Amino acid sequence: MKIALIGYGKMGKTIEQIAVDRGHEIVSIIDINNTDDFRSEAFKSADVAIEFTVPSTAFGNYMSCFEAGIPVVSGTTGWLEHLEEVKHMCRHEGKTFFYASNFSIGANIFFTLNKMLAKIMNKFPSYDVSITETHHIHKLDAPSGTAITLAEGVIEELDRKKNWALEHAESKDDLLIHAVREGEIPGIHEVVYESTVDEISIKHNAKSRTGLALGAIVAAEFTAGKKGFLTMEDLFKF
Repeated sequence: MKIALIGYGKMGKTIEQIAVDRGHEIVSIIDINNTDDFRSEAFKSADVAIEFTVPSTAFGNYMSCFEAGIPVVSGTTGWLEHLEEVKHMCRHEGKTFFYASNFSIGANIFFTLNKMLAKIMNKFPSYDVSITETHHIHKLDAPSGTAITLAEGVIEELDRKKNWALEHAESKDDLLIHAVREGEIPGIHEVVYESTVDEISIKHNAKSRTGLALGAIVAAEFTAGKKGFLTMEDLFKF
């Protein structure tokens, strides 16, 4: 499979190494200094583009890929105000886009456990719930996309929570998310249910970027040749 990489930071370099090890070819690498390469023949030859950049550039990158007719796999978070527009283009214009807030297989198992636990805890209103996410100091968006996915899973199953709030809850209906930025931590997410007598928590700790990079490549392998808006649920059929 021919892959174009968009974003060549630590994640992009990790994706490159794993992709080559799996027998794929990197035909184009686009970073902040060579965005004209979106129009290159090398980029247009890709079967799929894998995009890990920053919130401010992500949507423009998707549009450049769509213009070139290249399917996109993206793990960039913080751009979701444009999500419905991307979905519309996939449904009505034949574009292909695979999005995940977290490509780690373990994290996606964690998402499923989170919803199962929330469904159980819906019967026990004495427990309040909160989420804490911890990432490296270079992460620009807060809360993380993974934390938002976890919060949405809780809200879907827990009647007493209606919205999520970052750092400051305005009412009991808000699910509080704490965002911590320190060191070079790849990502830790913890969901905590607390009552006056005890505490229940589940946690996912990413040890490195390798799991995210591998998941993104597996998603790219799945996406190549498909049409529409795709997610990890499509990949794993949870």
